[in-house]
Amino acid sequence: MPDKQGYTLVLASGSERRRELLAQLGFNSLVRVADVDETPLEGETSIQLVERLAQLKGAAVKRGTDELVISADTIVCLDGQSLGKPTGEQHGIEMLMALSGSRHQVVTGVCVRFGRQMLSTTVTTTVNMRLISYAEALRYWESGEPSDKAGGYAIQGYGAVYVSSIEGSYSNVVGLPLYETVQMVEQLGCCLYDFNNRF
Repeated sequence: MPDKQGYTLVLASGSERRRELLAQLGFNSLVRVADVDETPLEGETSIQLVERLAQLKGAAVKRGTDELVISADTIVCLDGQSLGKPTGEQHGIEMLMALSGSRHQVVTGVCVRFGRQMLSTTVTTTVNMRLISYAEALRYWESGEPSDKAGGYAIQGYGAVYVSSIEGSYSNVVGLPLYETVQMVEQLGCCLYDFNNRF
């Protein structure tokens, strides 16, 4: 919906987690899912990949002159390898067992567009996981929560019990680093929160 500064917030993502994070700031964003080829380019690093995909997603959705578009892409990296969403039960359990007792990185590329202006950045958070038994991983999979999550877990859900600590942005692990997103939005002359709407 339009805010008091006269723009409409568009989220170029079907992620419910990102929509909920923006709702924390008092906004019900319009959702327009971007359809882009997410195949990595030859020699492309994880950081380069997520920023490029965020930019592509932002450019792929139609937007009006009064619409602020936010797009993002998140991956989980373990020992330099990217972990996507689990393809099934066995893959999901193997993924969680690989993360067990280790440190991994969650990397998000974020892009904001307003009019002809565009800004983008990447944010990395290190996540430390405790040791997880096979039985725990199986029970977690059977909960249904990890089936559509990059890395096979959700820090904002049951998966939080496996996270011993993080170094960096919590909202980044959920899917959208709010601090960095708001900073870029404000650089474009907009505001992404309204305390009068919240309280």
